[in-house]
Amino acid sequence: MANFIELFDTYNWDNTLKSIFSKTEVEVENALAKEKLDLEDFEALISPAAKPFLERMAQKSSRLTKKRFGNTIQMYAPMYLSNECQNICTYCGFSMTNKIPRRTLTDVEILKEVAFLKGKGYDHILLVTGEANRTVGVSYIKNAIKIIRSQFSNITIEVQPLDQEEYELLIENGLYAVLVYQETYHREEYKKHHPKGKKSNFNYRLDTPDRLGKAGVHKIGLGALFGLEDWRADSFFTALHLKYLQKTYWKTKYSISFPRLRPHSGGLEPKVEMTDSDLVQLICAFRLLDEDIELSMSTRENEIFRNNIVQLGATSISAESKTNPGGYTVEPQSLEQFEISDERSTEEVVKMLKGQGLEVVWKDWEHFEEIQK
Repeated sequence: MANFIELFDTYNWDNTLKSIFSKTEVEVENALAKEKLDLEDFEALISPAAKPFLERMAQKSSRLTKKRFGNTIQMYAPMYLSNECQNICTYCGFSMTNKIPRRTLTDVEILKEVAFLKGKGYDHILLVTGEANRTVGVSYIKNAIKIIRSQFSNITIEVQPLDQEEYELLIENGLYAVLVYQETYHREEYKKHHPKGKKSNFNYRLDTPDRLGKAGVHKIGLGALFGLEDWRADSFFTALHLKYLQKTYWKTKYSISFPRLRPHSGGLEPKVEMTDSDLVQLICAFRLLDEDIELSMSTRENEIFRNNIVQLGATSISAESKTNPGGYTVEPQSLEQFEISDERSTEEVVKMLKGQGLEVVWKDWEHFEEIQK
């Protein structure tokens, strides 16, 4: 297939959801007994029929994670460069319709934020902006990468989707990885939540990981925003997307994130609730589907949940995150994109991890493994 859209269009949302809910405990048992799972097995593991097997799933997930990653966990920090945005998104504090002070960091301010994060020990940074091509377009992102690339082993971005040539330019200048979440794979619901702006183009966003794969980026991060639609169907399509990408761009590494809808300015209540138990089930299902995949947990989740999930499958975790531009040192009181839940300091999170017998890795896994050889 030329791209994921062709594969995606062969699936029907309602039929997919019906298939997931039709799974039986026998199918869950069969999936748990396998060493190599397919997407049918994944459906069984995220189905309601898998609920009685959650403890077994968690145990196997923990075992597979330790087998592949050992007793290590990666630390990263997000750094918001701008809250300017030309999109209307119902769930985001940066949405164009929200009457908030807009700010884009200067070079001096960027370096001030970097100095703070380096002082905390971070060597893996995630640069985040709103989607505003005129003010934080490719030239701005390229400049930001260039002025900080000597400070970090890995630079990841979470910005507006770009064209393949633009990604190639950023990669040449030090870009390591890109996170791009589809938000929801439900076409009609997607339109409701993105009524205006470039982000309203469902297919362009869906095609972004293909453009990244063709550009030769080192790592691609996928995910859906849970709460916009049924989490089980969105998770299936995320897994479908992952498997397609792994087969098509086999040199690229992949990660999965699990953001749940959080409070923000202008607020949106979740259409479908995802409980803590549901989220544990999903994380374990992804680990059983792919023991090599990186599973990331942000500060959207509370400290009790994060304390436990690092033993069950998560391999990457942020700490002390600020979701506003300049939030660490420049302008701590500016408006956040969304509220964080785990507000502990980096030092407190590191202490927690070490207390559980985990070794903190500040660089990317592959680079870490090369150092160990």
